[in-house]
Amino acid sequence: MFDLPTETKKDIREYTKFRKRLIQDGFTMFQFSIYVRHCASMENAEVHRKRVKSMLPEFGKVGIICITDKQFGNIELFYGKKPQLPNAAGQQLELF
Repeated sequence: MFDLPTETKKDIREYTKFRKRLIQDGFTMFQFSIYVRHCASMENAEVHRKRVKSMLPEFGKVGIICITDKQFGNIELFYGKKPQLPNAAGQQLELF
């Protein structure tokens, strides 16, 4: 999770660069400024932790939390009452 300044054009460039590098490293957005990545082991998590540390912007805060698959599976998500737009219909594939 991260909180980076976006007050100047330079800040925005650094924010965008950091976010793109997270995505290139296999992270996906879970919530704004919260990105997740599955790691098969603590050793693998350490590789990605070091990688994130190496790409830190000059300003802002970045935090990393390691949780198990079971803990992640126990996350409860709650949504407000504002109606959500339904997902667009998927394409249908026909095999011959």
